[in-house]
Amino acid sequence: MQSSLKPILFAASLLTSLSAMAECTAPDQPTLPDGASSTMDEMIAGQKAVKAFQADAQAYRACLDEAIESLRSAAADGDEAAAESFAAQTDAYNASVAAEEEVANNFNAQIRAYKEANAS
Repeated sequence: MQSSLKPILFAASLLTSLSAMAECTAPDQPTLPDGASSTMDEMIAGQKAVKAFQADAQAYRACLDEAIESLRSAAADGDEAAAESFAAQTDAYNASVAAEEEVANNFNAQIRAYKEANAS
């Protein structure tokens, strides 16, 4: 009896984790101001947009963490579908980190351009 429940419990767990993954939505990257021609107010608005993006990206990765953890043991037990989903969620997590770094680097470049354009 106990062995017949194991596949059912695993399937329920997998469906729950798949449902959780569907709820994880990557944030859109903000449009950054052009530092060479923006006003201080536009730069401040850009900074706020970057900070909001960073907060949303962290929340997205926290959501992915839950999905990844629920798939980890199933993937380790040899479940091929769970392993593929685990890999896809891990890739999505890593892509989110890379996107956050890219936005920060691009905004920092715009700050340098703003400072250069307004160095009087």
